[in-house]
Amino acid sequence: MAMIGIVAVAKNLAIGRGGKLPWHYSSDLKFFKKTTSGNAVVMGRTTWESIGKPLPNRLNIVLSRTTDIGDQPHVLKHLLSKEEVLEFARTFGRDIYIIGGAHVFKNFADVIEKWIVTEIPLTVEDADTFMPANFLDGFKPTETKELEEGLKVKFFNRI
Repeated sequence: MAMIGIVAVAKNLAIGRGGKLPWHYSSDLKFFKKTTSGNAVVMGRTTWESIGKPLPNRLNIVLSRTTDIGDQPHVLKHLLSKEEVLEFARTFGRDIYIIGGAHVFKNFADVIEKWIVTEIPLTVEDADTFMPANFLDGFKPTETKELEEGLKVKFFNRI
């Protein structure tokens, strides 16, 4: 059981624009679904609102100190802090994927054991959300997988 960051990143480290992904690649979405299915995904309130509904076949954990996200048992968990997520992870028994946004990635940077990074072959000039340039410091590449549409997914493990 691991804490895994999973993100799609443009050439300029962009990951979002206006609360949404600034691109659409069906091969990346299929890869994301296949990779995270049967596990838990942790997202911030803004990411939750941009998705708009629980991702199927995954335990959706929304990390928010303020927003009432409604009661949706068996599909969704509302936790208030990183500490609550880590406590839950100790007994969950499956992988937990940190899926964004930028604040959540930053908050969990010290406990993420692996990164799965889809390299998007674009520069998004009008993006408003970015990954930090050093987010892979302390990680080593272990594998590269080619997806359709010219995408590459790179896997990294903490050193």
